[in-house]
This record gives sequence, C-alpha cells and structure tokens, in this order.
Amino acid sequence: MGNNIKNALIAAFMAGVIIAPIFGLQIVRVGMETHLKPEWNMILWGMAIVFAFQAIVRPALGKVFKSPAKKRSLPVLNDSMRRGLIFLLVAIALVWPFFTGRAQVDIATLVLIYVMLGLGLNIVVGFAGLLDLGFVGFYAVGAYTYALLYHWAGWGFWEALPFAGGMAALFGFLLGFPVLRLRGDYLAIVTLGFGEIIRLLLINLYSLTGGPDGISGIPKPTVFGFPMARRAPEGVTTFHELLGWEYSTQDVIVYLYLMALCLALFTLFVSNRVIRMPIGRAWEALREDEIACRSLGLNPTRIKLSAFTMGAMFAGFGGAFFAARQGLVNPESFTFIESALILAIVVLGGMGSQVGVILAAIVLTVVPEIAREFAEYRMLIFGLVMVLMMMWRPQGLLPVKRPQVELKA
Repeated sequence: MGNNIKNALIAAFMAGVIIAPIFGLQIVRVGMETHLKPEWNMILWGMAIVFAFQAIVRPALGKVFKSPAKKRSLPVLNDSMRRGLIFLLVAIALVWPFFTGRAQVDIATLVLIYVMLGLGLNIVVGFAGLLDLGFVGFYAVGAYTYALLYHWAGWGFWEALPFAGGMAALFGFLLGFPVLRLRGDYLAIVTLGFGEIIRLLLINLYSLTGGPDGISGIPKPTVFGFPMARRAPEGVTTFHELLGWEYSTQDVIVYLYLMALCLALFTLFVSNRVIRMPIGRAWEALREDEIACRSLGLNPTRIKLSAFTMGAMFAGFGGAFFAARQGLVNPESFTFIESALILAIVVLGGMGSQVGVILAAIVLTVVPEIAREFAEYRMLIFGLVMVLMMMWRPQGLLPVKRPQVELKA
C-alpha cells in the first residue's frame, strides 16, 4: 500500500509538471500589457485525478486483470472457428452495399483498404516478427505509381495496378538490405526513417510529383474498359450507356466497394496460403528465435527480404486503389500517423491473426466515424484504448491458436 501511495505521489507531481505549461497558464491581456495567469484549479484537479487513478483504480484493475478466470473467458481462435468467422464476415460484406446507404458503403470501402494494409503489415510484424513503423511508405509508393503512370503515360487503373504492387515490392526489397542486421527498436527506427524519407521526397520532387499539391484528376477504374462516369470522351461508351441504365453516383460507390472487397479477399487468400507454405513456416521460425532459425539451416536474409517484399506488395495494391478512389494523391495522406494506425490494427487484432486484423480494422475505422462529436479527442481515446488493451489483452482481441505440445512432468 505504501509503495502504491509513493508511486501515486510521483505520478501526480509529474502530471502537474506536464499540465501546468499546457492547460495551467492562461494569457490575459490588460490594456497594452499581456500577463500569464495560472489556472490552479486545472492543475490541482489533474494531479488529483492522476493520484486517484494510480493509488486506487490501477491496483484494483491489476487484481481484476490478473485473475485467471478472466483470461480463460476470452476466446482463442482455432482453425474451424477462424474459417467460420471469415465466411460470416465475407457474407456480410457481400450483402452490405445493397441494404445500406451511400455513406455506410463509403465507410466500408475505407475499412477494406485498412484491412488490406493490415493484412500486408501482418506478414511483416505478425508472421515474421519484424517491427515496421514506415509501412505507409509502401502505401505511398503504390498510390503515386498509379498517379504518375496516369499523369505521364495515360495508363488506366488495371494497367497500373500490377506495376504499383511491383514497385512497392521493389522498395520493400531494397529496404530489407539495410535492416538485415537490425532487430527490435533499431529496426523500428530505420523503418520509421524510411517512411519519412518517402514523404519528404514526394514533397520536394515538385516537377515529378507535384510537391505538396500532389496529383489530381486520377480516373476511377473502368469495367472491362467501359468507364463508370456520367460522360466519356467522344467515341467511348460508358458502362451505364452500354447497359441502358441511368447514371447514378451510388453505382460508382458500390462498384468501388466491390473492387476493394475483391482486393481484400485476394490479400487474405494469398497470405492465408503462403503462411502454410515453407516460407510461411520460415517466417514463424524467424519470429520465434532468429538464432535457432539460423541453426536449422534457414537463411534469415532471404526470409526477411521475402517478408518485406510481400507485405509491401499488398500495400502497393492498397495505395493504387486509394489513389483511384480519391482521385487525388498528396504527401499529407501518408504521414506517420497512418503507419501507427495500421500497426495498431495488427496489434489490437492479434499479431498473426487474420480475423483479428479484420475486426480491428472495422473497430478502428468505424468507431471514429460514429463518434464524430468527439473528433478532437480522437487520439486521446485511441491512446487510452491501446493502453487498456495492453493491460487487459496483450495478445490481441482474437489471438490465433499456435500449434503446441505439452510434456507431462
């Protein structure tokens, strides 16, 4: 008890030091003079809340979370449960656009983009155990590849899509070489720097990328060569004219949603198959123990490069689709916060758990859209949820069940 009080007093003091310059000083102008007026109530209330949390709430939560009964009550997915959940989610996704409105379909499309990115990062972080904080760099490479191919060569989406994935995979392969000897925090710092380098290059290569303004006017994907648009260039038939339909923006939204669903299912299928192949087992061996992996005759260099390359490829596909959906790309869409969000999706869902990643992408994308009145507190709530998650369920919402053998004593 005495130790808890001591820690609570230290935490309250540190909280006061942090709160005082941010919330505890008010600028008051009297005539031509400006004064700083301390808000003691704000400082003292903040210190009191932190003290109460550290002295009373945190020990109580610790006792609850350490209870083995609570831990056993949370589900752990086996193969049959995982397949059932995936089929259920796919069935809901297929009928979703036909029973909801435009806004809901648009949000669901954004969810599917994050599902694709989460599954791609899950290969690097969840399967191979390589902490990547610059994953948004590959996302940006895919988006700008499609934008540049359209802007300079007039390519359409379907022509540029494989090149977007290939270019992102190439960048992932090149990133793999500098980080072959790095682990843990050092690996995270290097990948974080890579993501920022990509963003700064996009800003400064003005003649090529348009700088901070980006590239606009990127066309939507066509349907077998027929554009999904109200009007088309002379001599080109739109998809609606071909079928004799009246043009509706709802049809375009649904088409983009179905495209995102197909890309997300392709990402899920490939990653699900690869993890059962020898390369997938090699990723898991690398994640568990690199020294033991090397002693088994596996080449960690090839394993790391393959993980970075394949994860980056799916990010490139997601980036190309993002560019097509938005019709505009600029460097401000690919900041570090996007990397943090994608990593949070993987950690929250459960590293290595594909169903968990899908559910986490839904939660972290849909909840902020629902609670728009708390938009200014979004990052505060987001951080609090992640802290509580690490205390309550560090293995994620739906951790995958690992094959294991227990020896009797």
